[in-house]
This record gives sequence, C-alpha cells and structure tokens, in this order.
Amino acid sequence: MQTPDAVITGWGHYVPERVLTNADLERMVGTTNEWIVERSGIRERRIVADDESTCSMAAAAGRAALARARVSATDLDVIVIATTTPDYLLPTAAAVVQHELGATNAGIFDLGAACAGFIYGLAVARGLIAAASARRILVVGAETISRYVDWTDRSTCVLFGDGAGAVVVEASAEGPGIASAVLRGDGGKSELLTVKGGGSKHPPTLESVRDKLHHIRMQGSEVFKVAVPSMAAAAEEAIAQAGLRLRDIDLLVPHQANLRIIEAVAKRLRLDASRVFTNIEHYGNTSAASIPIALSEAIAQGRVHRGDRLVFAAFGGGMTWGAAVVNWTAAP
Repeated sequence: MQTPDAVITGWGHYVPERVLTNADLERMVGTTNEWIVERSGIRERRIVADDESTCSMAAAAGRAALARARVSATDLDVIVIATTTPDYLLPTAAAVVQHELGATNAGIFDLGAACAGFIYGLAVARGLIAAASARRILVVGAETISRYVDWTDRSTCVLFGDGAGAVVVEASAEGPGIASAVLRGDGGKSELLTVKGGGSKHPPTLESVRDKLHHIRMQGSEVFKVAVPSMAAAAEEAIAQAGLRLRDIDLLVPHQANLRIIEAVAKRLRLDASRVFTNIEHYGNTSAASIPIALSEAIAQGRVHRGDRLVFAAFGGGMTWGAAVVNWTAAP
C-alpha cells in the first residue's frame, strides 16, 4: 500500500487591529525608531485587544484556512496548536479552538517548540498522515507574546507582536507536498531565551511577579550567533532530504525574528532578496505564528505559485530550530 503524501490545501491568518508603532514605543521606553529599525527591521507590530487571546486568534486563522481548503471543521481528524502562550495551562489551546470551530471529531493537542513550533507541527502532521492515523489536520501557530513582554526592557519589548496563522494539511496521492522536515534543538543553550515564571518550578506568586519571572528575557547577540548557522544548516539539510539543490528553491519563508538574521541566513544559502519573503517590518516577531502569517501574505501578494518549491526555516527558545521543504500544489 502506497504511503499517502501530506499536502497543504488551505491557509489563513489573523492579526489584531491595534498597531503599536516605533513612534509609540519612543514614548514608552528609552528607544528611537532609528535604533529599532537598524537592529531589527521592525517598524510596527500588532497587539491584542483586551478581549482577544491566543485561542481567539487561532480560531480565526483556522476558520480562514478551513474555508480556503473547503474543509468542514467536523472533517478534521487532528488539531495541532503550536504556541508558548496558551490561554491556560488547562484546558489546552487546542481544546478551546476545537470547541470554537466545532471540530467535534478531532484529536487535539498543543505543541511547545517556541518560534520553531509551526515547523514542528508540520512535521507531526506529515508523520500522522504517513502513518495513516489522520487524513485532515489543522496546524496553527498562534502567540500572544505582548502579555509576556517587560515594557521597560527596550532590548526585548520592541521585538514582539501578536498573531496567528494556520494551514490545513491533507492526505493526497498527488505527490509529496511536505517533502521533508528537519527538527533540531540544543537544551544546553536554553538560558539564552527564557520565561521562567508560571511553570511548576516557579509558580505564580507575589515574589515571582515582583522579580519579573513572567517576562521574556533574551541574550540577543548570543541568540543571533546560534540562530543564523542553525537555520541555514537545517534548511540545507531539508533541501537535500527533498532531493533538491539550493538553485531549485523558489522562495524562502523564514521565521520573522529579526531582519538581520533573515539576511544572514539568506546570504549563507546564496539566495537573493527576490527569493526571500519578509513581513517583519509590519508584525515583528510573532514566534510560532510568523511563518504561517508570512506564507498567507506571500500567497496573497502573488509570491507563491503552483509548482513552486518553498523552504520554511525557524529558530526559537529552547533552543529549537528546524526547516521544511514544501512543494506547493494548491492554486492560489
């Protein structure tokens, strides 16, 4: 019996309406527009409203992806939510989203791999389909990073934004859509990017709030040193696993963490700007949501065509990183 292939048939994203510009941040913390743009490429980011959350954004992105794929929520076999900022410890974000969508037949779970979470989710979906354990899977990357930001720390508060992106992955006999996936990590470097409060080791207390353990802390220059070679190496490995060469790649859709990281990765891969998609200028770093948001926008802008070969690459806290090659089979 032939192993079914996994193809992306639907896509969509959601970002909050509220825009936080660099000019706004100049009034909040000791920084300037020029400083932010020079170091990150970011000019604005989206921030959730009081009545929005990771799960509400994930559900909105999921509805858009299901509509694009012409798949009913009740036809889903599995929902995977890649996030480090779920609404609750329990229930899971996937449980909340399942209920919101009415996906009553779906298995549900969250996946925590930080900014690389969406690629990990694609790999899981590909594996479930190859094992004939599922035929239709919704993979969502969704984050509400703004609620974990220390707005007095200019080195981190300027970088992050909120949003969600989703894809529908289906079994197909048309040929490999998700042609390869490479997953890597190094827990020995986990101190480079942390949120230490809120877990079982440092549960919420007056002291943990006072000590700002619930905020993101990052050693930016050290993260850069690890992120660039790791993302590039994972991309090269994924391309080789797919039986392709760098010259065969039509578009790199990287995690939108920092424009300098993206440019350095593209340089290592010998890809010029015409073969790299960026939207970090408008959204900042949305962690696990960044690649599916970027993919959705790249398609809307006519940057993705049927038959194109795409590479996704990401790096995040943990440390985690990975890459995937996707043969684009859907008509925009």
